[in-house]
Amino acid sequence: MREFKGKTAFITGGASGIGLALAKAFAEAGMNVMLADVEQSALDQAQKDLNQYGNHVRGVACDVADPDSVERAAQATFSTFGKVHILCNNAGVAAGGGIDQISVDNWRWVVDVNLMGVLHGIRSFLPHIRAHGEGGHIVNTASMAGVISGMGLSPYTATKYAVVAMSEGLRPQLQPLGIGVSVLCPHFVRTKIGESGRNRPDRYGQSLPLDPNSQAAAVVAEIARQIAAGLDPADVAARVVNAIRADELYVFTHPNMREIVEGRFAAIEAAMDRVTAS
Repeated sequence: MREFKGKTAFITGGASGIGLALAKAFAEAGMNVMLADVEQSALDQAQKDLNQYGNHVRGVACDVADPDSVERAAQATFSTFGKVHILCNNAGVAAGGGIDQISVDNWRWVVDVNLMGVLHGIRSFLPHIRAHGEGGHIVNTASMAGVISGMGLSPYTATKYAVVAMSEGLRPQLQPLGIGVSVLCPHFVRTKIGESGRNRPDRYGQSLPLDPNSQAAAVVAEIARQIAAGLDPADVAARVVNAIRADELYVFTHPNMREIVEGRFAAIEAAMDRVTAS
């Protein structure tokens, strides 16, 4: 998909971070953009920040963990802009605890948003994109945590691995239909992912505080430091725009992660060599 002007993008988690940066990039390319977010105050502010694009940028409340909410947001987008061409399943949350504190509520919340939210987006928008026959592109936001598992027993890592696998499986099915698929795998980016508990629904219970002396607390503190020093979301958005135009599957943003990725692949290849030799 090379031509953006006059087409429409739908972005979950669109009120801040990578989602808002994508919205700006798409709007600058002449697209209509529907911002979808669960946080109404942030959604209102994002629309104000993008008011120079007028009615070409709109917003809709959407809880990606709820398939009915995603479907309502999809129908609102179709009613507002007609056809949708780019779907960005970008909303994501983080919660952990590792082996120090295995919380079923944490796992359910992160899985419902990061994994099921992607599925709900595909379920609501793919039939529409197929039906209008003009082609399109789906961008699923995963993470470097979906390629290398350095976060221990984490629902975040588990969901991001799943999003990578879903994207890899979806791409060959949609290529003949003129619909591209990309999976975005950034490392640390300056977003509010570390504050995602602010939007945690009551149905998932309260997140229990970590023992400040635990290994999990140390990991969380280091992640917060890395996020604060992370990549500008605008740089990530520019990379995504280029990847859509080039129809790239994997969208990486941090070339310094190459050595770690190669280390994982080398371990896998060595294990295959051992079984071959046996």
